[in-house]
Amino acid sequence: MAYFPEVPKIAYEGPKSRNPLAFKHYNPEEVIEGQTMKDLLRFSVCYWHTFRGTGSDPFGSATLQRPWDDGSDSVANACKRVEVAFEFIEKLGAPFYCFHDRDVAPEGANLAESNRNLDAVAKVLKEHQQKTGIQLLWGTANLFSHRRYMHGAATTCNADVFAHAAAQVKKALEVTHDLGGVNYVFWGGREGYHNLYNTDLKRELDHLARFMHMAVDHAKSIGFTGQFLFEPKPKEPTKHQYDFDAAACLNFCRTYGLADKVKLNIETNHATLAGHTMMHELEFSRINGALGSIDANTGDLLLGWDTDQFPTDVYLTTQCMLVILAQEGLAPGGINFDAKVRRESFEPVDLFYAHIGGMDAFARGARTAAAIRKDGALSGFVKKRYRSFDEGIGAKIEAGTVSFADLEKYVLEKGQLAPNESGRQEMLENLINDYL
Repeated sequence: MAYFPEVPKIAYEGPKSRNPLAFKHYNPEEVIEGQTMKDLLRFSVCYWHTFRGTGSDPFGSATLQRPWDDGSDSVANACKRVEVAFEFIEKLGAPFYCFHDRDVAPEGANLAESNRNLDAVAKVLKEHQQKTGIQLLWGTANLFSHRRYMHGAATTCNADVFAHAAAQVKKALEVTHDLGGVNYVFWGGREGYHNLYNTDLKRELDHLARFMHMAVDHAKSIGFTGQFLFEPKPKEPTKHQYDFDAAACLNFCRTYGLADKVKLNIETNHATLAGHTMMHELEFSRINGALGSIDANTGDLLLGWDTDQFPTDVYLTTQCMLVILAQEGLAPGGINFDAKVRRESFEPVDLFYAHIGGMDAFARGARTAAAIRKDGALSGFVKKRYRSFDEGIGAKIEAGTVSFADLEKYVLEKGQLAPNESGRQEMLENLINDYL
């Protein structure tokens, strides 16, 4: 049965096309810096927003029309949803998908029933993966929706809830491994606190670290060699999230001996909620050897919450790709569209329009970033700006061969300091616009 009969397989038609169901810029076979767009961008469709989103918000009920969904939380309905998902992903031409355990299979009355439900749906997922060649980029566990996680999962004050969360991640890891997933994400939806009066901060951080180490140990025991990813996520739903931004996550990993075991999955909307740009979070992760994967979306800067909109800003995608190309791609990570159509975009075809726009935006960003890098105008300026550290006293500072006393002597003897030069921010911003 076809669930999107009016939509053909999305093809690349080039920038002159006016067909809304065609790629104008994403050409999967086009080579950028030695990689095809398909291999460089590694696009992934998220299961939760795309196939489970309803368009509901705090002020209104569901709006999205999903004719394939019978409204039940049954395993049979979940299995039908797999057919829908793979038809959509195959027509879109994305090579990957991502899921939380509770996205693909319903929660049962107890852990045993939940595991059986997940096994039943995972069997269908595996069959469709084998039939279509679509792969699992990463899996994760939903440790935030059920009321048992009101105080957190790995950071809960309730040891039984901690144990349940561990068992849930154990199963999610096993299913991810069985489905050939190449990453597993720690997504701390409720790992934080609202009030320090009732919180043992150190104990909660210790428990979170213990939890992640146990996950890494279990992965080894089952032969899972995929990459672990930690996703920075500030402000929601708790006042303080332990995984606030890339710096906080990396500091946590270093403190608790996880730095060589876990990389980061960076999301645009989370970066802006933390008061950073996406480029900052990506570059900070990259220079620390920790950029593993990204969730591609954007937020509305006039709204103070995680709106998870599809990325269409080529300036943003160019900045992303400047960093991604600097480390020669994201593999085994990828670009996952953790984004949802607006509640007013309620017809199924709107899912195609949204993903096409996001894929085209990143394709344009990749092409633009590659052109900037090829010309070397940006990197050349930066190199020149720091040239005083390439020789003389600057080189000695970087080599660690001088002390404060040495530097005092140097300044006293030199007398007149070398003058500062303009940072040329406006010129460089204009330069980027020239390529756009």
